[in-house]
Amino acid sequence: MAEFVKRFSLNGKNALVTGASKGIGREICRVLADAGADIVAVARDEEGLAEVKDNVENSGRRCLVVKADLERVEDTKAAAATAVRAWGIIDILVNNAGITAIESILEAKVESWDRIMAVNLRAPFLLAQALAPKMIERGAGKIINISSQTSEVALEKHAAYMSSKSGLNALTKVMTVEWARHNIQSNAVCPTVIMTPMGEMVWGDPAVGDPMRAKIPLGRFGRPVEIADLVLFLASPASDLITGQIIFADGGFTAQ
Repeated sequence: MAEFVKRFSLNGKNALVTGASKGIGREICRVLADAGADIVAVARDEEGLAEVKDNVENSGRRCLVVKADLERVEDTKAAAATAVRAWGIIDILVNNAGITAIESILEAKVESWDRIMAVNLRAPFLLAQALAPKMIERGAGKIINISSQTSEVALEKHAAYMSSKSGLNALTKVMTVEWARHNIQSNAVCPTVIMTPMGEMVWGDPAVGDPMRAKIPLGRFGRPVEIADLVLFLASPASDLITGQIIFADGGFTAQ
């Protein structure tokens, strides 16, 4: 095996991926499994989880599926406990699960705000809090938080979503100052619009999507595999010097 391939290999690693049943999360599971990782797939959708399990196992890797609603503190903690109980150590945590609600500030409901904060920000905090102790004990770990370009650039009707993702970026930096000394790398990935089911919900109407696409210098939205490949890099030994970074995969949107 060529040396550069070894630097991107995840052989012998266990990765927990949230929001694993569809979109970016499903693609992350596939790419990490292809690189050699065993996968703990966490999501609410049992049918989607079953498909992910089949895909991962067909690539020759193990897959543990955990049904959990990350809006609930109890489910979130239980998901981490199940993974640790089953496999002992989680080497890679990918906090991918995210939800949104398209509401102006004046129309926004407290219930929507609370749900978005719970899933997008509190769940990554709780999962990292639960899984980091064993990473610290081993002196190694990778935490990758899937944020958004909207953490940096405001969009109308995205107040709760932007606030949650800006908070996730800040949490990523605090993880770094507390855990980098233990050889744990914590980074955030900020995609542009990715045409997942959630992306279709918000941007699928050409009247909404075309003006947004026109603001992206590359002139297109992203594909799930493009985010999954970046996650693979951040999960692999090739990125061991990189921590505390907020990395924009946005087609140049935030360069303007």
